[in-house]
Amino acid sequence: MIDMDGVIYAGEELIDGADDFVKKLLKKKIDFTFLSNNSSRSRAEAVEKLAKLGIEVTEEHIYTSAMATATFLEDQDPGCSAYVLGEGGLLKSLDHAGIQIVDKKPDYVILGEGQEFSLERVHQAVDMILSGARFIATNRDPTPRKPGWNNLGIAATAAMIEEGSGRKAFVIGKPSPVMMRSAATYMELEPSQTTVVGDTMETDIKGGVYMGFKTILVLSGIAEKENLNAYGFKPTLVVDSVNQIQFPLNWWKDK
Repeated sequence: MIDMDGVIYAGEELIDGADDFVKKLLKKKIDFTFLSNNSSRSRAEAVEKLAKLGIEVTEEHIYTSAMATATFLEDQDPGCSAYVLGEGGLLKSLDHAGIQIVDKKPDYVILGEGQEFSLERVHQAVDMILSGARFIATNRDPTPRKPGWNNLGIAATAAMIEEGSGRKAFVIGKPSPVMMRSAATYMELEPSQTTVVGDTMETDIKGGVYMGFKTILVLSGIAEKENLNAYGFKPTLVVDSVNQIQFPLNWWKDK
């Protein structure tokens, strides 16, 4: 399971050697899935972005928090209704799972990424939760907090709704075991067969540790080597970037 931003690319730039890493996976026929917390981007859009960077994969190689959210609801409450603050990939995934998208009296309020949110829609979400709707967030990724950023961020929006409603969101995306387990089921893998590759201790590595997966931390994104002792858990392996990962991995006893 491979994170994308900070592992394969940084913004719009390919991380050096990431394309060769993916080609190696394909050549050696190693099963892999790009695991994304971003719920607004569709699988087709993710594939298109990777293609622009010289990485040719299919939609089957993409698994998102939108897909995990739809799978969770399909299992937990099939045919339920939802008021959705989200875009693109989230709406498609919910529709595909048979979740009814409504504007009144929903069973769930679902929060994903979005750039078109209004304070009025946040108020509506709060009122719906106070009236009995359950509250789900596709992930709780922080806002980058940089000048010019045009999206308040899902963590900030979730905090507003939680404060207004007095209800905490049930979070689906990494590091939640819900998404990690859902992705493993999607890949038809057992925990002992699964390795997570990511650039953040708080999401990718923690999510892998929760599930008993092996984990590889790359230092091409957010994580800094000198700060790793601040955590009560550690990755199985630390590398500067994915092009340093050698196959077979040491823990592949039977390969």
